[in-house]
Amino acid sequence: ADFKVGMDAYNRGDFAAALREWRPLAEQGDANAQFYLGLSYENGDGIPRDYTKARQWYEKAAAQGYAKAQLYLGMQSSFGQGVPVDLVQAYMWYSIAAGNGNMHAPGYRNDLTRQMTPAQIAEAQKRAREWKPKTP
Repeated sequence: ADFKVGMDAYNRGDFAAALREWRPLAEQGDANAQFYLGLSYENGDGIPRDYTKARQWYEKAAAQGYAKAQLYLGMQSSFGQGVPVDLVQAYMWYSIAAGNGNMHAPGYRNDLTRQMTPAQIAEAQKRAREWKPKTP
C-alpha cells in the first residue's frame, strides 16, 4: 500500500484503486489514509456514501492531531451529517482544528458563534481545552 499511489488514483477518478491503497494504511493507523478513507465515505467516492463510517475514520485521524479531520468533524456536527446537529461539538472541533493549524477552522468557528449563546460558547471552549484523543 502506498499513499501517494492512492492519491494519484483518486485525483484521476479511479476511486477503487485509491481505496485499495488507502484502506490497509488506514487500518495500520496512517492518519492521511484515515482522513481520505473518511472523505471517500463522505463523498461516496467508489463506495456507498456513509457519514457514520466517514466520521469513524475522521475520528481516528483527529485523535492523531490531523487538523483537517478535526475540521471535517466540526462540519459534520454543524450540518448534522452522520450525527445530530450539535453546535457546541462543532465549535469544539473547529477550535481544536484551529489550534492544530487549520486555516479554515477559525472562520467556521466564528460563523457558528452567531447561532450560539454565551453559555454554549463557554461549554465548547471548555470541551476544546479538555479534549484528549481517545487511545485505541
